[in-house]
Amino acid sequence: MHSRSILFLGTCLALLAGTSHAASAPDYYGTLEPFASDAVYFVVTDRFVNGDPSNDHRDQGGQHPTFDIPVHCPDGIDGNIGYLGGDFKGVADNAGYIRDLGFGAVWITPIVDNPDEPFSGGKPVSCDSNLSDNGKTGYHGYWGVNFYQLDEHLPSPGLDFAGFTRALHAKDLKVVLDIVGNHGSPAFGMTRKQAKFGQVFDRDGKLLADHQNLPPRKLDPKHNPLHAFYNNIGAVDAKDGSIFDGNLAELADFNQDNPAVLDYLAGAYLQWLDQGADAFRIDTIAWMPDRFWHAFSARIRAHKPGFFMFGEAFDYDPASIARHTWQRNAGVSVLDFPQRGAMSEVFGRKGEGFEKLDGTLFLGEGPYRNPYELMTFYDNHDMARLDATDAGFIDANNWLFTARGIPVLYYGSEIGFMRGRAEHAGNRAYFGQERIDAAPQSPIYAPLRRIARLREESVALQRGLQVNLRLQGDEAVFLRVYQHDGQAQTALVMLNKGDAPKTLQADRYVQAGAWRDAFDGAPVKARGRLAADVPAHGVRVFLLDAPVRDAGLQAALAQAMKQQAARDARDAQREAPATSNP
Repeated sequence: MHSRSILFLGTCLALLAGTSHAASAPDYYGTLEPFASDAVYFVVTDRFVNGDPSNDHRDQGGQHPTFDIPVHCPDGIDGNIGYLGGDFKGVADNAGYIRDLGFGAVWITPIVDNPDEPFSGGKPVSCDSNLSDNGKTGYHGYWGVNFYQLDEHLPSPGLDFAGFTRALHAKDLKVVLDIVGNHGSPAFGMTRKQAKFGQVFDRDGKLLADHQNLPPRKLDPKHNPLHAFYNNIGAVDAKDGSIFDGNLAELADFNQDNPAVLDYLAGAYLQWLDQGADAFRIDTIAWMPDRFWHAFSARIRAHKPGFFMFGEAFDYDPASIARHTWQRNAGVSVLDFPQRGAMSEVFGRKGEGFEKLDGTLFLGEGPYRNPYELMTFYDNHDMARLDATDAGFIDANNWLFTARGIPVLYYGSEIGFMRGRAEHAGNRAYFGQERIDAAPQSPIYAPLRRIARLREESVALQRGLQVNLRLQGDEAVFLRVYQHDGQAQTALVMLNKGDAPKTLQADRYVQAGAWRDAFDGAPVKARGRLAADVPAHGVRVFLLDAPVRDAGLQAALAQAMKQQAARDARDAQREAPATSNP
């Protein structure tokens, strides 16, 4: 039996006595989404661990090699835009490490075939450049040319993608596959003829589309079948309209109105789903119209009902990214950029108070279909890593794994790896086996493991409604409450991000009962209030495995459930966008 199954069984047995009357009690929950159980560990596969040097292809590219292309930075900490050897075996070999940390899923970067040379076009890469691809390779996987074919840098004998998902499933880890629908590889501006760039091939290797090194506005999709896969809009400045209407950098921009594009992409990703992918992360979701993603998600869920997906809309406006969560559009979760922005200010060097986070939670009325299903994070591969002290990382993780949402942690954050570094200045640096083996020595590691494993064991922290009692300065005190289908649990969370110990208290909604310390199981007396000493940069969590009887809390939870019902009703009333060939 897997460890999580044992934990779940133990929790159910522990709750049995306290939930004898819960079956008839009102429902209180933030989400019933199954994927909410699983915190996500995100790796740029090529930069994690080189488990199999035989697939490095260090001679690839000939005179234009693709392996180990450093970007020299003035401070001596270099970036790299070449392949560095990370592969499926490197992730699979360390699945136990990730699982032991308290994660239930691993998100890997795209696995599809990418070009075999560095791109000769584009803007020069520098340590602080963005959307600059000159001399860069497709080590990251986002430059697909054959979406049905596995990139040769990833597999090993006996470890293709199906073998990889089996290996992670054997360690009780789900696999989140990063997918791209907006674009293929860089397509124009090349200074020499380069194979695969700006081309798309079918499952049999036949050429379907070719940009022919032409800028978008010189494409002729009406008369040249090889151009029909692409848009011919070109770049759009913000002053002239939405930048999302045009191409991103020099990438081949797929034509969302061509049914063949939807057929091709949906077919490819269904192939990988059938090989064991448990969820999709959708890259650049905002760059394709809502009607496309509505049709795409319908295809995926017709094949596998309830399949979980979340999108990346790199936007800090809640209303803008929330539209992707509504069923009329993509009907998926999204990465919570607004909260990420607040987290960087609260837990980074700026040191803002917890109140800064309150406005990003949207626990009541708000634009999202369900805020409890958002993917919460504080950095990733497309932005500078969190610039924080060790204590700042500890505080950030304590919040990330107790507050609403599904936590996502970028590889290396368990040791504060390359903190503050931008994309080409070390953000995507090679991690390696030595750092993994030494990770437990980091001051950040043990507190992360402690809180992540606690979330894994607590249904309230995974799915419960959040009721804030205090978010102010260095103090956060809030409840997470789950009551559904005969199971009831309340978690009282106390966070202190200050440099000195504090006594924190909850003086509302604390009903009498058999409270216990979530970490050591010690009984805790409470009747109307609960006070506890919280260490500097520490967390205390107390659990009550019993139905909610406090009248004030019942009213607050009923209001929250009513607000969620209103969101669901608004979602159902919205008409889906017009689609073709769904």
